[in-house]
Amino acid sequence: MSATSPYWIGLGDIHDDVRVFGAIPELPGAAAVLVSGDLTVRGGPEAAWAVLSTLTRINPNVLAVIGNMDHASVEGLLAQKGMLIQAASRELAPGLGVMGVGWSTPTPFSTPSEVPDATIAAWLEAAHTSAKSYERLILVCHNPPLDTATDLVDGATHVGSQAVRAFIERVQPDVCLTGHIHEARSVDRIGKTMIVNPGNLAAGGYAVISLHDGRVTARLGQARAS
Repeated sequence: MSATSPYWIGLGDIHDDVRVFGAIPELPGAAAVLVSGDLTVRGGPEAAWAVLSTLTRINPNVLAVIGNMDHASVEGLLAQKGMLIQAASRELAPGLGVMGVGWSTPTPFSTPSEVPDATIAAWLEAAHTSAKSYERLILVCHNPPLDTATDLVDGATHVGSQAVRAFIERVQPDVCLTGHIHEARSVDRIGKTMIVNPGNLAAGGYAVISLHDGRVTARLGQARAS
């Protein structure tokens, strides 16, 4: 995954719809693809593999967590394929790590993979324990932090995680790639941390996360119309 000024594609809320992968111009050349969850619509490993097999034909380097709409068994598939970063971390480049936490806090819709905020907090701590040696850090978290532009439903109600917000306030990772709330496509900040929610993939949303001169930044991308 090494390259001069490497970059990573961040995306999520795929929900079984793979049509946009081919319309992301930066996807083939990315050092890796970071998936923030919701590969499926209440699907298990078979549905998730239908998504991942299409994605890996374009870029074979994928690291992922599940979202609340994926069944927990999808984690087993991700682990088997060497893609899972749930409550764990990986090195992306010298001095740069990525850590991940999937699932979501409870929703009104009784989706397959929901847990209390305290569980999210425990997973964040477990992931960070393995990531403390990295000088720079990217957090991939399906559930957005509370009280940001990335957790707004209908532009009016904040539904994010207090545990995620508290972790970001304390640890200050360089970038947090999140998702979950489709309409909250945005970039926001908590301290030095850039929070990026690309929105759902079907609408063409993704993020480009870059490392240049030791600095990690992120921007929103929009897939090309076919």
